[in-house]
Amino acid sequence: EGDILEDLIVAAHNAAREKVEEAMAEKTRELTGGLSLPPGMKLPF
Repeated sequence: EGDILEDLIVAAHNAAREKVEEAMAEKTRELTGGLSLPPGMKLPF
């Protein structure tokens, strides 16, 4: 029972983090006009 709850929490956390990363990528595309950043360069600096 505890393992199932732990798995659900981890899965929810991973899904939330993925949504945040997708939102950040979308905002970055908006700010850069669709130009991609050089490999390995991430915002914020």
